[in-house]
Amino acid sequence: MSLWIRIGVTALALAAAIVPWNSETIERSYSLAVYPHIQRIITPVSNLVPFALFDVLTIVAVGWLVVVTGRGVRRAVAVRRMRPLLSALGRVATVAAVVYLAFLLIWGLNYRRVPMGQRLVLDRPLPSTEEVMALGLDAVRRMNALHVQAHRVGWADDPRRDEQLLQAYAFVQSRLSGQASAVPGRLKKTIYGPYFRWTTVDGMVDPFALEVLANPDLLPYERTFVAAHEWAHLAGFADEAEANFVAWLTCVRAGVPPQYSAWLSLYWQIGGEVSVDNRRRLWDAMDEGPRRDVLAISERLRRGQLPLLRSASWRVYDGYLKANRVEEGIRSYGQVITLILRARFEDGWVPVRRSDPFR
Repeated sequence: MSLWIRIGVTALALAAAIVPWNSETIERSYSLAVYPHIQRIITPVSNLVPFALFDVLTIVAVGWLVVVTGRGVRRAVAVRRMRPLLSALGRVATVAAVVYLAFLLIWGLNYRRVPMGQRLVLDRPLPSTEEVMALGLDAVRRMNALHVQAHRVGWADDPRRDEQLLQAYAFVQSRLSGQASAVPGRLKKTIYGPYFRWTTVDGMVDPFALEVLANPDLLPYERTFVAAHEWAHLAGFADEAEANFVAWLTCVRAGVPPQYSAWLSLYWQIGGEVSVDNRRRLWDAMDEGPRRDVLAISERLRRGQLPLLRSASWRVYDGYLKANRVEEGIRSYGQVITLILRARFEDGWVPVRRSDPFR
């Protein structure tokens, strides 16, 4: 590859990262037009593979990086000049630019689409503490009511076998974007499993193979919501709050076990946003069954995490989100509460879309 081509590719990647994108153009030309076709081609293929393709990509990338930089260092030492090392670093920069452009084309441009708040009718002001607590107490009441039956029915090991969940997933996508249903991904084990455990990450979407990687320690009543959250990413909702919102809408429209998972997740979100005293109010309103589940999740997180690595990891992810125009960073996870409390719903938690989200 010539020097000028390398420079051009690198400059194009830098421009893609820095230059502002028009969200309406991205929504019309990519998120609703190009991306659905990409996802419906790639995810079914990655679903056929029992292992995480992202693991293979990682191993190949690290191996290639070690070989290229190692050769550059050895040649630089042999000729006592920096040119071989700089040439190697230039190749690394070019490949990194190509990878970034592939990331944007395959999935990453969804970060630049029209935000959910512009797509829905939000006819209520920003929620007060009292409104957040009312939603939290409602979540607790629903957990209390659903717990016994949810545990009796149980959760599918592979959420893709839950027909009610799949139907709800398709309905929510159609309601929010008018698009045909994205293909749900199988939850895969990964070499990143220990890292997920240490950093309390529940899962992620591989933005290249469009597959779902899951924390191996997830409890049954967590897996359904985590699957729905990652499926929301596969459907093109890259923002974390929006993925949480889509997952919650999906689960509350499905059977009893997914509903329980949805309200448990919402309780968890609200508990992280309110004061200690209000958190105690929520806890006191909870029956013994849901309490056991909450304590089990807390124990899972406490037992596995490495606090320093967890803090460093979430700082890095915060920077990644902000670099992709998610200004709230990791705080965007909690914005799902605002969406639920501000959006207008029809019966059955059906959100009302704006007639023209581009105005």
